[in-house]
Amino acid sequence: MQSKEVDLLINLLSSLQGIGPRSARRIALQLIAKKNTLMMPLGKMMTDVAKLIERCKNCGNYDSINPCSICNNEKRDKSIICIVEEVADLWALERGRLYQGLYHVLGGTLDAIRGVSPEKLKIDFLLEKVNEQNINEIILATSLTTAGQTTAHYIVSKLERTKVKITRLARGLPAGGELDYLDEATLSQALYERIDVNQSIGEKR
Repeated sequence: MQSKEVDLLINLLSSLQGIGPRSARRIALQLIAKKNTLMMPLGKMMTDVAKLIERCKNCGNYDSINPCSICNNEKRDKSIICIVEEVADLWALERGRLYQGLYHVLGGTLDAIRGVSPEKLKIDFLLEKVNEQNINEIILATSLTTAGQTTAHYIVSKLERTKVKITRLARGLPAGGELDYLDEATLSQALYERIDVNQSIGEKR
C-alpha cells in the first residue's frame, strides 16, 4: 500500500508524454529516496519556473523575459523568420547554434477535427510581421508529416502576394521526422541546403 500523496505524484508523472505508469513509479521512488538532494530542490525549481517563465509575445518561445532573449538579441538577423511547430523544435535548432535569425512558433499544426485553426497558430500575426517589418526570408521548418505539410502549404498560400523569399528545409530530413529528435549535423545540412519554395512551385508548373 502507498499513500494518496504518492499515488497523486505517480499519476502526475505518468500524465507526462513518454512516461507510463511503470516509469512514473520508478521516478517517484527515486525522488522519495533522494528527498533532500533531489526532490526538494526540483520542487523549488519547478515552482520558480512556473512563476517566471512565460511565452514570448513576439515568437512564442519560453523565457523569463518578454520579449525573449532571442528576440532581444541585437546580433540576430531580424530579416529572417524560421517557422517551427513547437518550442522543442526551436530549442533543437538553438542547441547547435545552427541558425541566427528569428522564429515564429506555431504551437501545433492545422487540424480542423481538433479545432486548430490558423488563428490559434497566430498565422495572421506572422503575416503582419512580414508586411510591417523588413522580412526578407521565411524558412518553413514544419515536420514532414501530413499535418506539417498541410500547414506549410497554407502559410505559402498566404504569403503568395508578398515579395518575401520562402524556403523550406532540405529533404535530407526523414519523412515524419520531428526536429527535436534529429542530430545537429542533419539539422545543419538541412538548413544549409534549404530550398526556395517559390522556385520549386514554378518548376512544377
